[in-house]
Amino acid sequence: MAAPRTAQILVASNRGPVSYALGEDGSISAKRGGGGLVSGLSAIGPDAGAVWVCSALGDGDREAARRAGSGHLDAADTGGQQVRMLDIAPDVFAAAYNGVANSVLWFVHHLLYQTPVEPVFDAESAAQWAAFETYNTAFADALAQEAAEGAVVLVQDYHLALVPGLLRDRRPDLRIGHFSHTPWAPPDYYRLLPDDVAEAVLRGILGGDRAAFLTERWATAFADCCAAVLGAEIVRDGGGTATAVRFEGRETRLGVHGLGADAEFLRERSRAADVDERLSTLRAQIGPGRKTIVRVDRTELSKNIVRGLLAYRRLLEIHPEWRERVVHVAFAYPSRQDLAVYRDYTARVQAVADEINAEFGTEGWQPVALHVKDDFARSLAAYRLADVALVNPIRDGMNLVAKEVPVVSERGCALVLSREAGAYAELGEDALVVNPYDVEGTAAALHEALRMDDAERADRTGRLAAAATALPPQQWFLAQLRALEA
Repeated sequence: MAAPRTAQILVASNRGPVSYALGEDGSISAKRGGGGLVSGLSAIGPDAGAVWVCSALGDGDREAARRAGSGHLDAADTGGQQVRMLDIAPDVFAAAYNGVANSVLWFVHHLLYQTPVEPVFDAESAAQWAAFETYNTAFADALAQEAAEGAVVLVQDYHLALVPGLLRDRRPDLRIGHFSHTPWAPPDYYRLLPDDVAEAVLRGILGGDRAAFLTERWATAFADCCAAVLGAEIVRDGGGTATAVRFEGRETRLGVHGLGADAEFLRERSRAADVDERLSTLRAQIGPGRKTIVRVDRTELSKNIVRGLLAYRRLLEIHPEWRERVVHVAFAYPSRQDLAVYRDYTARVQAVADEINAEFGTEGWQPVALHVKDDFARSLAAYRLADVALVNPIRDGMNLVAKEVPVVSERGCALVLSREAGAYAELGEDALVVNPYDVEGTAAALHEALRMDDAERADRTGRLAAAATALPPQQWFLAQLRALEA
């Protein structure tokens, strides 16, 4: 039986607010997630008639989705939220998620391709694109089924770029928005995509009433791609800023919502007992009287961890006075290890860290403290003790680590920040800004950061923390919702 059209507010995302583990006896156990969307939905209250549509990611999720049928998951597992989890065939999901979303769209928007040899679009990639269309269609069908007349639908991220257009065809009465959590590629790079794919992604997002981004830079790049690829008209305000895209008789408004750090949560969580325990362990590992350069990342190619390590090695080469006086605490948590290029990158990170320790380490000093096991409490402990935070992505939609460290830092922290991170738009004035490809320049910035006096570091940290928390997750979500409802 089809689910009733009762939802007034809908959210769609690849990953939902809950995940399930499948036991050997066939039982399933739920684990609730966090993040901006979870906080945002909680902000609108349980009486808002909201439904979250997401995909099953593993065997436990698929079993839970099968048990729910076309209905919602057990509210006891979701914190009272109405969640519909889609049981998309594993081969279709893998081709859509790994074959297109993470190996094509992510690479294009983060400018990651080695263009002399990649990408290569062939029959296999065409089959993966067909799976991506099937995956997006499943979301559009579920949203169309769930949504009440005139409901508001917030579609999240590049995985679901086709959904707004597909949903518009099914339910023209709905108010539909799409939010991109990644950067957006400039037109010349975006056109690496096959022409039909490049057009389909843009048409998909333009099927919405609103397309929103983390920074004005990414919104402008999207509009420029619409003009270059589709011949669409860009609507600008008096200052020349793109405000909407007109195409085939419709107008899609552009919006910018810079997701901020959740200060209240971070400050409370960072003072918990398990964080204090990790802090003591880290201090013992670092040794007394030493400064710390901290980075916290997934081993995602765009995070630029290897060049960060090379910059630290260069620092030790050209400024020997820092030897035995500083430790680089590097958290590099494995990511997307089902893709060979990510496994290779993770191995390269480990190898460079080992080389630095072998070259410079002494009996009482290990220059790099590399941790590869994900541990949120330990990350917060590192935030607290950091003298310098290194955030040097090749390209990043925002980068919340850059925003979180100043909020949690105990004594003030100098931020070395890539100009290619979305966070640069808000934090650039009080950070030490670097070109992420320039190892020599990054080493110089690390030296300047380590030498910064306590008063200046504290002043900068205060301003960074204020800017970082300007639009916390709940307000970020509500801002999207209100703009779409307006």
